[in-house]
Amino acid sequence: MRPSERTPDQLRTVTLETGVNRYAEGSCLVSFGHTRVLVTASIEEKVPGWMRNTGQGWVTAEYGMLPRATHTRGKREATAGKQSGRTQEIQRLIGRSLRAVVDLKALGERQVLIDCDVIQADGGTRTASITGAWVAMATALGYLRAEGVLKADPILDQVAAISCGIFDNTPVADLDYEEDSNAEADGNFVLTGSGTIVEIQATGEKRGFSRPEFDRLFELAEAGCNDLFKLQKAAVDEALARRR
Repeated sequence: MRPSERTPDQLRTVTLETGVNRYAEGSCLVSFGHTRVLVTASIEEKVPGWMRNTGQGWVTAEYGMLPRATHTRGKREATAGKQSGRTQEIQRLIGRSLRAVVDLKALGERQVLIDCDVIQADGGTRTASITGAWVAMATALGYLRAEGVLKADPILDQVAAISCGIFDNTPVADLDYEEDSNAEADGNFVLTGSGTIVEIQATGEKRGFSRPEFDRLFELAEAGCNDLFKLQKAAVDEALARRR
Protein backbone atom coordinates (compact mmCIF):
# COMPACT_ATOMS: atom_id res chain seq x y z
CA MET A 1 0.00 0.00 0.00
CA ARG A 2 1.32 3.43 -0.93
CA PRO A 3 1.45 6.04 1.86
CA SER A 4 -1.24 8.01 0.02
CA GLU A 5 -3.35 4.84 -0.39
CA ARG A 6 -3.30 5.29 -4.17
CA THR A 7 -3.11 2.32 -6.50
CA PRO A 8 0.25 1.87 -8.32
CA ASP A 9 -1.04 3.51 -11.51
CA GLN A 10 -3.09 6.24 -9.84
CA LEU A 11 -1.99 9.86 -10.18
CA ARG A 12 -2.51 12.46 -7.54
CA THR A 13 -5.35 14.90 -8.19
CA VAL A 14 -4.13 17.08 -11.07
CA THR A 15 -5.54 20.51 -11.85
CA LEU A 16 -4.49 23.03 -14.52
CA GLU A 17 -5.97 26.45 -13.81
CA THR A 18 -5.42 29.03 -16.55
CA GLY A 19 -5.67 32.81 -16.57
CA VAL A 20 -4.22 33.15 -13.08
CA ASN A 21 -1.95 36.07 -14.03
CA ARG A 22 -3.74 39.01 -15.63
CA TYR A 23 -0.60 40.43 -17.24
CA ALA A 24 1.11 37.40 -18.78
CA GLU A 25 0.15 36.28 -22.29
CA GLY A 26 -0.31 32.79 -20.87
CA SER A 27 -0.44 31.42 -17.34
CA CYS A 28 -1.23 28.20 -15.49
CA LEU A 29 -1.38 27.21 -11.85
CA VAL A 30 -0.60 23.50 -11.97
CA SER A 31 -1.24 21.20 -9.03
CA PHE A 32 -0.17 17.59 -8.65
CA GLY A 33 -1.62 16.82 -5.23
CA HIS A 34 0.15 19.14 -2.79
CA THR A 35 2.77 20.19 -5.36
CA ARG A 36 1.80 23.56 -6.82
CA VAL A 37 3.66 25.57 -9.47
CA LEU A 38 2.74 28.95 -10.93
CA VAL A 39 3.76 29.08 -14.59
CA THR A 40 3.68 32.17 -16.80
CA ALA A 41 4.51 32.51 -20.50
CA SER A 42 5.70 35.90 -21.73
CA ILE A 43 6.23 36.90 -25.36
CA GLU A 44 9.12 39.14 -26.37
CA GLU A 45 9.35 40.53 -29.89
CA LYS A 46 13.05 39.79 -30.03
CA VAL A 47 15.40 36.84 -29.77
CA PRO A 48 18.78 36.37 -28.07
CA GLY A 49 21.64 38.10 -29.87
CA TRP A 50 23.07 34.86 -31.24
CA MET A 51 19.74 34.17 -33.01
CA ARG A 52 19.20 37.52 -34.71
CA ASN A 53 18.51 37.43 -38.44
CA THR A 54 18.00 33.67 -38.42
CA GLY A 55 14.28 33.91 -39.15
CA GLN A 56 13.34 31.75 -36.20
CA GLY A 57 12.36 32.18 -32.58
CA TRP A 58 13.28 30.68 -29.25
CA VAL A 59 11.66 29.13 -26.18
CA THR A 60 13.45 29.23 -22.85
CA ALA A 61 12.56 28.67 -19.21
CA GLU A 62 13.44 29.75 -15.71
CA TYR A 63 12.65 27.74 -12.58
CA GLY A 64 12.72 28.65 -8.93
CA MET A 65 11.40 27.54 -5.58
CA LEU A 66 9.88 30.01 -3.15
CA PRO A 67 11.56 30.09 0.29
CA ARG A 68 8.78 28.26 2.13
CA ALA A 69 7.82 25.82 -0.61
CA THR A 70 9.29 22.99 1.47
CA HIS A 71 9.11 21.79 5.08
CA THR A 72 11.80 24.24 6.15
CA ARG A 73 12.53 27.68 4.75
CA GLY A 74 15.16 27.78 2.05
CA LYS A 75 17.17 30.86 1.14
CA ARG A 76 16.35 32.68 -2.07
CA GLU A 77 19.01 31.90 -4.64
CA ALA A 78 19.26 35.61 -5.37
CA THR A 79 20.58 36.01 -1.81
CA ALA A 80 23.40 33.61 -2.57
CA GLY A 81 24.11 35.44 -5.81
CA LYS A 82 23.88 32.36 -8.01
CA GLN A 83 21.56 29.55 -9.02
CA SER A 84 22.14 26.04 -7.75
CA GLY A 85 23.16 23.29 -10.14
CA ARG A 86 19.77 21.66 -9.56
CA THR A 87 17.90 24.81 -10.59
CA GLN A 88 19.96 25.20 -13.76
CA GLU A 89 19.47 21.56 -14.70
CA ILE A 90 15.69 21.73 -14.21
CA GLN A 91 15.15 24.92 -16.19
CA ARG A 92 17.21 23.56 -19.07
CA LEU A 93 15.06 20.42 -19.02
CA ILE A 94 11.89 22.51 -19.18
CA GLY A 95 13.23 24.54 -22.11
CA ARG A 96 14.35 21.43 -24.03
CA SER A 97 10.99 19.77 -23.46
CA LEU A 98 9.03 22.71 -24.86
CA ARG A 99 11.31 23.32 -27.84
CA ALA A 100 10.86 19.69 -28.84
CA VAL A 101 7.25 20.44 -29.78
CA VAL A 102 7.61 23.94 -31.27
CA ASP A 103 8.32 24.95 -34.87
CA LEU A 104 10.80 27.74 -34.18
CA LYS A 105 10.58 29.06 -37.75
CA ALA A 106 6.79 29.42 -37.49
CA LEU A 107 7.35 31.37 -34.27
CA GLY A 108 9.28 34.04 -36.14
CA GLU A 109 11.94 36.17 -34.51
CA ARG A 110 10.27 36.31 -31.11
CA GLN A 111 10.91 34.57 -27.84
CA VAL A 112 8.65 32.73 -25.39
CA LEU A 113 9.93 33.03 -21.84
CA ILE A 114 8.54 30.52 -19.37
CA ASP A 115 8.74 31.21 -15.63
CA CYS A 116 8.05 28.32 -13.24
CA ASP A 117 7.77 29.31 -9.58
CA VAL A 118 7.23 26.47 -7.14
CA ILE A 119 4.77 27.61 -4.48
CA GLN A 120 4.61 24.29 -2.66
CA ALA A 121 6.74 21.19 -3.20
CA ASP A 122 5.65 17.63 -2.48
CA GLY A 123 7.61 15.77 -5.16
CA GLY A 124 7.53 16.05 -8.94
CA THR A 125 8.09 19.79 -9.25
CA ARG A 126 9.99 19.51 -12.54
CA THR A 127 7.38 17.27 -14.15
CA ALA A 128 4.54 19.48 -12.94
CA SER A 129 6.41 22.50 -14.32
CA ILE A 130 6.74 20.94 -17.78
CA THR A 131 3.08 19.92 -17.86
CA GLY A 132 1.88 23.37 -16.81
CA ALA A 133 4.42 25.16 -19.00
CA TRP A 134 2.96 23.61 -22.14
CA VAL A 135 -0.47 24.91 -21.14
CA ALA A 136 0.83 28.43 -20.50
CA MET A 137 2.80 28.44 -23.78
CA ALA A 138 -0.08 27.06 -25.83
CA THR A 139 -2.41 29.68 -24.38
CA ALA A 140 0.04 32.50 -25.13
CA LEU A 141 0.65 31.37 -28.72
CA GLY A 142 -3.06 30.78 -29.24
CA TYR A 143 -3.61 34.37 -28.22
CA LEU A 144 -1.06 35.56 -30.80
CA ARG A 145 -2.81 33.55 -33.50
CA ALA A 146 -6.17 35.02 -32.55
CA GLU A 147 -4.66 38.51 -32.81
CA GLY A 148 -3.27 37.72 -36.26
CA VAL A 149 0.34 38.06 -35.15
CA LEU A 150 1.08 34.44 -36.06
CA LYS A 151 -0.16 33.02 -39.35
CA ALA A 152 0.56 29.38 -38.52
CA ASP A 153 0.45 27.46 -35.27
CA PRO A 154 4.04 26.94 -34.04
CA ILE A 155 2.98 24.13 -31.70
CA LEU A 156 3.61 20.77 -33.31
CA ASP A 157 2.48 18.52 -30.46
CA GLN A 158 1.72 18.35 -26.76
CA VAL A 159 4.36 17.54 -24.18
CA ALA A 160 3.85 16.45 -20.59
CA ALA A 161 5.93 14.82 -17.90
CA ILE A 162 5.47 12.50 -14.97
CA SER A 163 7.64 10.86 -12.34
CA CYS A 164 7.52 7.09 -11.88
CA GLY A 165 9.57 4.96 -9.54
CA ILE A 166 9.93 1.77 -7.56
CA PHE A 167 8.60 2.11 -4.03
CA ASP A 168 8.50 -0.88 -1.69
CA ASN A 169 9.53 -3.05 -4.67
CA THR A 170 6.49 -1.92 -6.65
CA PRO A 171 6.57 0.30 -9.77
CA VAL A 172 4.30 3.30 -9.12
CA ALA A 173 3.27 6.46 -10.94
CA ASP A 174 3.50 10.09 -9.82
CA LEU A 175 5.63 9.90 -6.70
CA ASP A 176 4.96 12.33 -3.88
CA TYR A 177 7.77 13.43 -1.57
CA GLU A 178 7.38 10.57 0.92
CA GLU A 179 7.67 8.02 -1.88
CA ASP A 180 10.39 9.89 -3.78
CA SER A 181 12.63 10.19 -0.74
CA ASN A 182 12.32 6.46 -0.01
CA ALA A 183 12.18 5.02 -3.53
CA GLU A 184 14.52 2.25 -4.61
CA ALA A 185 14.59 3.82 -8.08
CA ASP A 186 12.91 6.76 -9.70
CA GLY A 187 12.62 8.42 -13.07
CA ASN A 188 11.20 11.45 -14.86
CA PHE A 189 9.54 10.75 -18.19
CA VAL A 190 8.92 13.54 -20.73
CA LEU A 191 6.65 12.34 -23.53
CA THR A 192 4.74 13.88 -26.44
CA GLY A 193 1.13 13.48 -27.42
CA SER A 194 2.14 11.50 -30.49
CA GLY A 195 3.95 8.98 -28.29
CA THR A 196 7.57 9.98 -28.81
CA ILE A 197 10.14 10.35 -26.04
CA VAL A 198 11.72 13.73 -25.35
CA GLU A 199 13.74 12.74 -22.30
CA ILE A 200 13.96 10.06 -19.63
CA GLN A 201 15.93 10.56 -16.42
CA ALA A 202 16.05 7.29 -14.48
CA THR A 203 18.23 6.47 -11.50
CA GLY A 204 18.69 3.55 -9.16
CA GLU A 205 18.66 5.27 -5.78
CA LYS A 206 19.00 2.30 -3.43
CA ARG A 207 19.51 -0.49 -5.94
CA GLY A 208 19.65 -1.17 -9.63
CA PHE A 209 16.44 -1.98 -11.46
CA SER A 210 15.70 -4.60 -14.08
CA ARG A 211 14.55 -4.20 -17.68
CA PRO A 212 11.06 -5.57 -16.83
CA GLU A 213 10.83 -3.02 -14.00
CA PHE A 214 11.85 -0.23 -16.36
CA ASP A 215 9.32 -1.40 -18.96
CA ARG A 216 6.60 -1.24 -16.31
CA LEU A 217 7.69 2.27 -15.30
CA PHE A 218 7.48 3.34 -18.93
CA GLU A 219 3.99 1.84 -19.25
CA LEU A 220 2.90 3.79 -16.18
CA ALA A 221 4.42 6.97 -17.62
CA GLU A 222 2.62 6.53 -20.94
CA ALA A 223 -0.73 5.97 -19.24
CA GLY A 224 -0.20 8.90 -16.88
CA CYS A 225 0.85 11.28 -19.65
CA ASN A 226 -2.19 10.28 -21.71
CA ASP A 227 -4.35 11.48 -18.81
CA LEU A 228 -2.33 14.69 -18.61
CA PHE A 229 -2.70 15.35 -22.35
CA LYS A 230 -6.48 15.31 -21.98
CA LEU A 231 -6.33 17.74 -19.06
CA GLN A 232 -3.94 20.02 -20.98
CA LYS A 233 -6.16 20.18 -24.05
CA ALA A 234 -9.26 20.92 -21.98
CA ALA A 235 -7.44 23.68 -20.08
CA VAL A 236 -6.14 25.38 -23.24
CA ASP A 237 -9.47 25.11 -25.06
CA GLU A 238 -11.25 26.67 -22.09
CA ALA A 239 -8.66 29.46 -21.79
CA LEU A 240 -8.83 30.42 -25.46
CA ALA A 241 -12.64 30.27 -25.48
CA ARG A 242 -12.69 32.65 -22.53
CA ARG A 243 -10.57 35.16 -24.45
CA ARG A 244 -12.77 35.25 -27.50
